[in-house]
Amino acid sequence: MAGIYVHVPFCKSKCRYCDFTSFPDKIGFAESYMTCVYREMLMRKEELSSYVFDTLYIGGGTPSVIDESYIAMLVAAAKKYFNLSKNAEITIEINPGTVSASKIELYKQCGINRFSVGLQSAVDSQLKDLGRCHGLNEFFACAKLLRGENFSVDVMIGLKGQSLGDIEKTIEVAAGSGASHISMYALTPEDGTPIFTDYLNGELPDGDEVAEMYAFGVKKLRGLGYERYEVSNFCKKGKESRHNLNYWQRGEYIGFGVSASSHIKNVRFTNTFDLDEYFKCILTNHLPVIDREEVDRDGQKEESIMLALRTAKGLDITAFDAEFGTDFLGDYKSAIEKNEKYLEISDGHLRIKDEYLFVQNTIICDFLS
Repeated sequence: MAGIYVHVPFCKSKCRYCDFTSFPDKIGFAESYMTCVYREMLMRKEELSSYVFDTLYIGGGTPSVIDESYIAMLVAAAKKYFNLSKNAEITIEINPGTVSASKIELYKQCGINRFSVGLQSAVDSQLKDLGRCHGLNEFFACAKLLRGENFSVDVMIGLKGQSLGDIEKTIEVAAGSGASHISMYALTPEDGTPIFTDYLNGELPDGDEVAEMYAFGVKKLRGLGYERYEVSNFCKKGKESRHNLNYWQRGEYIGFGVSASSHIKNVRFTNTFDLDEYFKCILTNHLPVIDREEVDRDGQKEESIMLALRTAKGLDITAFDAEFGTDFLGDYKSAIEKNEKYLEISDGHLRIKDEYLFVQNTIICDFLS
């Protein structure tokens, strides 16, 4: 099985922390852009004819900011050009300030069966500071429209002035909305974003404070019935994001649109980040790829380890040895011994202990050459 990702780079306004490719001032190009995405799909149709796609994920930007008819046509194009499995998981990211009852209804009618809602915080002053184009009331209205649907809610920790009480409130609001899945991300102040100035001024929580927030959030989520299955992702039983699981299992996926990344047949490639360049490529019948890397055997092993150790399940040692013809426990003995305090081996899996998963990057580095 494999996944399809489509990037919709338009939004109502740019959040202060956003480092993604998005254009709040170019929404007038939405129709032309989506037409190019349909065309890019057609250009890839033949080479992907042998694939069965189990997921379609429409991300951004803010896909829900453009006319819903473009989204319906996008899903129809994916079904027309590719072999989407009968029970494919089809997800769209939505901002609570950009949806309506008619929009949600059309999404459902065209086959979308999973929604990812960006709440981030249940404190209006924090939403304003982040530059979000919605308040808590808009989230409540959005959740009401999604009642009974399969949806996920994003929340953020590490915000300026955020207390454990704020995090507790946000998680309770997310859980109370009926979400089957909650993603809890630590704010990353990327260089070049407005919020990076807050970081330089020492206005954001430090690493130890964020680690405390994370541990608090994990405990709170678990108490509400959300089990962690990856560093930042928690869900009710059986409600994992199949699209994201495919990423962490080093599965194959194809990306369409500006800045979209792909992983097909051990080749990773990325589309141009420039909107004008994207238009130019598609209109002249050229694929808009700007970066291409063939992942060699060592790279495949490193990716498998890095991605698996992000998950609660960990690395399947037997499967790894079978795929790569190795002796994992022998080959990585020194890394395992060095991190013995942080790791556990059980049921044939190597995993990072629960309490150390948040700092997994430093542990994983020892397994990479």
